[in-house]
Amino acid sequence: GMQSAGKLMKVFITRRIPQEGLKILSAAGVCEVSQWDSDEPVSRADLLKGIQGAHGLLCLLSDKIDAEVLEAAGPNLKVISTLSVGFDHLAIDEIKKRGIRVGYTPDVLTDATAELTVALLLATARRLPEGVEEVKNGGWSSWKPLWLCGYGLSGSTVGVIGLGRIGMAIAQRLMPFGVKRLLYSGRTAKPHAAEVNGEFVPLDTLVSESDFIVVSCSLTPETQGMCDKSFFSKMKPTAVFINTSRGAVVNQEHLYEALSSGQIAAAGLDVTTPEPLPTNHQLLTLKNCVVLPHIGSATYSTRGVMSALAVQNLLGGLQGTDMPSELTL
Repeated sequence: GMQSAGKLMKVFITRRIPQEGLKILSAAGVCEVSQWDSDEPVSRADLLKGIQGAHGLLCLLSDKIDAEVLEAAGPNLKVISTLSVGFDHLAIDEIKKRGIRVGYTPDVLTDATAELTVALLLATARRLPEGVEEVKNGGWSSWKPLWLCGYGLSGSTVGVIGLGRIGMAIAQRLMPFGVKRLLYSGRTAKPHAAEVNGEFVPLDTLVSESDFIVVSCSLTPETQGMCDKSFFSKMKPTAVFINTSRGAVVNQEHLYEALSSGQIAAAGLDVTTPEPLPTNHQLLTLKNCVVLPHIGSATYSTRGVMSALAVQNLLGGLQGTDMPSELTL
């Protein structure tokens, strides 16, 4: 009733999110919600205004949560819940310093992202977007033995950079295609790699021996710009490069050079820098580059579950109880 109105905690949500989460939030009845009610990202000014005095923040990967935002929030802020598996948009050190808890949504988007990665790999390797275009523009004439030929997975060597949850799920889905060797690199060898006969190798070995390279690591200072001129120069000219992690892992100028000079066969990207990629970007002029608009986790069910989990994380942080998916800072 009226008595408790003053005790409600303030929550700021930076975007419209799927209904599943909002239902849980209103049912809990512990907070007063203000929301940036748009499908477009909140402006910096509105973010700084909206977060003032907030006890909880529910944000997306497009929101840069840095010291300035935390200052604007003030001392009440207890929890930041992000609707994503990645957290490179959060200034973790600043957040840790202030003792703020962080929730994220890792496991629930693994399957959807792995599925999309396989779809992108096949679409790129087998030139599906080009094929669709040829049908539409009258380029399809009689059957020609080498027309629109691509590369197959059967008998191939696949290299996965970052065999975490998503990398592992990608590997599991690729093996039934008849992949001969599965190489992976990262900070440490992973015991679970045995399930896919994964061979832990140095990055250079992976790059030079793989027919398909799939990047599924997280964005860190070490991985930023990792896929650069020297990386692409070690790849086979028939190799296909796929990135569904974060755009900043790739040097896009260097990727353009590698693709346009025929140094590598093709690339498929679900992530770019910036996002969205400008429509006049040089990568978009290339037939051997397939760019998707960051739809890795975009299935209706996955987005609904992400929304619910983000809100459960938020509520746990507000009430000082367990968060289903807390980032250990």
